[in-house]
Amino acid sequence: MVHIGNDWDALLAPEFQSESYQRLRQFLITEYRTKQIYPDMYDIFNALKYTPYSAVKCVILGQDPYHGEGQAHGLSFSVRAGVQPPPSLMNIFKEIYDDLGIDNRGRGGDLTPWAKQGVLLLNAALTVRAGQANSHQGMGWEQITDAVIRLLNQRPDPMVFLLWGGNARKKAAFITNPKHLVLQCPHPSPLSAYHGFFGCRHFSRTNAFLEQHGMTPIDWSL
Repeated sequence: MVHIGNDWDALLAPEFQSESYQRLRQFLITEYRTKQIYPDMYDIFNALKYTPYSAVKCVILGQDPYHGEGQAHGLSFSVRAGVQPPPSLMNIFKEIYDDLGIDNRGRGGDLTPWAKQGVLLLNAALTVRAGQANSHQGMGWEQITDAVIRLLNQRPDPMVFLLWGGNARKKAAFITNPKHLVLQCPHPSPLSAYHGFFGCRHFSRTNAFLEQHGMTPIDWSL
């Protein structure tokens, strides 16, 4: 049984008890035994562990974990301390610098400080085979992560959803509560960052929205 350790446990219990999740669990048991899978099995639910449902101020939705050795640790776009930030994360840092003047270069790529401030760093699929992007797509994770988005949509407290890239933007259909702010743009990967991610100013816009609703803004520095 999944144990997250906060309010997500009760909220997601129906999903974790579903036949779909039991099939996913059996698939993952085989995958972890026979292949190199990221992140470590104890890190799969870190996004939910670090950011309880009641604490979410902002959601940054990724596609699936990084598939290089030692990178993924359960938070979208984040890498473990001491690991070189990948190009997408460097582009995120560039936009933060251009938007807010905060320079995170040279400070690693572990985004845990954001998660602990209420930024839910969620991927659509929470596991991946080494070297094979999207290899666990369509195996059942989407049912869980769609449920997370639907539950957040129901919450009365305003929050911000940052949807970067095609996969993330599909989740906009679940966000119908007019109290929330949905910001969409291309993915920060080198292939698409120059087509609208750079200049999106999502970080300052998130903080302006939070302050407007009486909440403490996110400190985007590391």
